[in-house]
Amino acid sequence: MSHSTRAPRAIVLVLDSVGAGALPDAAEYGDAGTNTLSNTSHAVGGLAMPNLQAMGLGNITDIMGVPPADAPTASWGKNAERSAGKDTTTGHWEMMGLVLSHAFPTYPDGFPPEVIDEFVEKAAVPGVLGNYAASGTVIIQSLGDEHVATGKPIVYTSADSVFQIACHEETFGLDRLYEVSEIARHTLTGDHCVGRVIARPFIGPDESGHYVRTHRRRDFAVKPFEPTVLDLLQDSGVPVFGVGKIGDIFAWQAVTSSPHVTDNMDGFTRLVEEVRRPEQGFVFANLVDFDMLWGHRNDVEAYARGLEAVDARMPELLDAMVDGDMLIITADHGCDPTTPSTDHSREHTPLIVKIKGIDTGVDLGVRETLGDIGESVLDFYGLPNRCGRGTSFLSEVTHP
Repeated sequence: MSHSTRAPRAIVLVLDSVGAGALPDAAEYGDAGTNTLSNTSHAVGGLAMPNLQAMGLGNITDIMGVPPADAPTASWGKNAERSAGKDTTTGHWEMMGLVLSHAFPTYPDGFPPEVIDEFVEKAAVPGVLGNYAASGTVIIQSLGDEHVATGKPIVYTSADSVFQIACHEETFGLDRLYEVSEIARHTLTGDHCVGRVIARPFIGPDESGHYVRTHRRRDFAVKPFEPTVLDLLQDSGVPVFGVGKIGDIFAWQAVTSSPHVTDNMDGFTRLVEEVRRPEQGFVFANLVDFDMLWGHRNDVEAYARGLEAVDARMPELLDAMVDGDMLIITADHGCDPTTPSTDHSREHTPLIVKIKGIDTGVDLGVRETLGDIGESVLDFYGLPNRCGRGTSFLSEVTHP
């Protein structure tokens, strides 16, 4: 069966951290005035995103260079986050119907002795280095030599709920890094149930004496503690084909496959391949460079160029779709690179919904929860109101 004759599928593309304006409670998170899309566009003198502009991106928020379309070819709106927090796991889980009433714990002053001691004992390592909030690229320069000499993993965190472990791929070993990261995941429970343990491999030093992180990062998320939309799809015979870190975010629960990718463009290529799959299934993709490489490093110029690069490939994705396919483009939180903070920002997320074969759209307004996305996916596959954590917009976008 060619892609032109397969059954229609739902596709969700998450532009990781591409927020669309501060939520009403943003000030409580220190994020008043944040707007990743708008502020980035103004900081670089305007963005060139003609494809998403035509689909209604400029109708969602003020984006310099991306004016509102007079007649958008897709439906548009933005999502509010109902859950507490502003991290990757929380955002993706809420999209798929799991709302958190309490944010995952964070450790701005490092992890307490009982956490570190248990990790050292269970992982059988000679101790740890670091144990403070840091930039991953900075801490490996500071502690890389000592790590290589002692074999002690570098442990650090950030403003997010993460327990990050950086180790040298060659001297410590990549498989060993994954092993101790999985051990950390099992020890971090109860009050210390962080959202993600992240294995951060690096190599070097290079000719300039610097250590360099590799793309073989792996996330070990806490398992969803309630069934998500992904479980409901799998139970109904609809496979879930992830791209990027989707599998990691959901601890591989109800995820059929989720190939790791090297960067946004590799991720986009994999996304197009998954959309062309002949068999039925939901495609769920995450493009992480916006967050990992540019947002957290306040690299406004690279963030802007990354947005334009994704826009330039949108015709390729639309061409891979068949009539009746539903494409949802959104984000999981913000990470405004124009602010002094290098952390995630508490923002609305953009919402663009394109049904292939329908060239008009409607204003979807401000959705009360990211869960409207998952509910719409269930509705698309003939499973309306199975989750009950959001309101489907399917009828709005299929009858604009």
